[in-house]
Amino acid sequence: MLLRKDKTFTLDKYIFEALYNKKSGYYMNVDPFGKSGDYITSPNISILFSEMIAIWIALFWKNLKSPKKFNLVELGAGNGEMILQILKTFEKFPLLKKSCKISILEKSIYLKKIQKKKLEHYNVNWINNLSSLSNLPTIFIANEFFDALPVKQLVKKKDKWYEKNVKFSKLEKPKFVDKLINIKKFEKKIGFKISHKQKFIEYSPSSIKYLKFISKIIKNKGGGILIIDYGYTDEKMKNTLKSISKHKLSNILENFGKSDISYDISFKLFEKIVKKFGLKVNGITSQKNFLQELGILERAEIISKNLQFSEKANIYFRIKKLIDENEMGKLFKVMFVSKKNITFKIGFKN
Repeated sequence: MLLRKDKTFTLDKYIFEALYNKKSGYYMNVDPFGKSGDYITSPNISILFSEMIAIWIALFWKNLKSPKKFNLVELGAGNGEMILQILKTFEKFPLLKKSCKISILEKSIYLKKIQKKKLEHYNVNWINNLSSLSNLPTIFIANEFFDALPVKQLVKKKDKWYEKNVKFSKLEKPKFVDKLINIKKFEKKIGFKISHKQKFIEYSPSSIKYLKFISKIIKNKGGGILIIDYGYTDEKMKNTLKSISKHKLSNILENFGKSDISYDISFKLFEKIVKKFGLKVNGITSQKNFLQELGILERAEIISKNLQFSEKANIYFRIKKLIDENEMGKLFKVMFVSKKNITFKIGFKN
């Protein structure tokens, strides 16, 4: 559905059309990554990021008693760089490599083409939905996946709740309007009391659907999900919605289909959701703590030992971007969710 004049859409519907409309959606027509794109992700900053994720997967697989067959699923694989480096690292673990069935869940046809070209020499399966996964223990990896899903925003004014909508008219530019809603009906529909102790709500209905389905797979077959994303751990939700174009903030209501729209994950909300679905949060930490505990600095030291100063400096410059608290180190959080009987804590001890 394309947006038409004299129409009002809920915020999440507007974002869905801006990002995922088959003809005009942002993710359907461009490669948003790197210097020429609108933002850069951790796997494209340093291969050591993906190596650390691969090491974490190997250790968790071992903790699961090294199943002979298991699914490794990347949710939204971007330009395919992370899964490529994970596969290269798996070469050092022949048993793990042999046991692993790799799937990518990708909505963007454009990005899927880039991924397929990059991964043409590897046995990777692309899926359109999680129900097509093999009936096996499953490890899910979600790096900057959930922040790209459309969100709803609700605000409390004088004990009444309003939902943010986007209004189009022939005479004016699109604008935000708040529409009164029945919060009890709303909460009954989503299945839990999201408004408890909140004055503002920002959440993605798609996130809840994904987490529900993923939780079911993990509960029935074993495994877990590693989530790495922009986010915060405060109890109170806040307005974090932003639009990015050419690495700079832009107006959400302008550049329709030409800029990225994302938000910061409320990890406390995610924790409540997965607990409601019967899983356990084994840890929430910063990207800095996670990568340092897995040994990113030690790995950098090993690979840079005999390099020239400029090459060594480049490796450490990239790592600084990943772990420095003024860069991505604090801004990004890492969360690990599993069945209740799992006690695996590697990466989450700090």
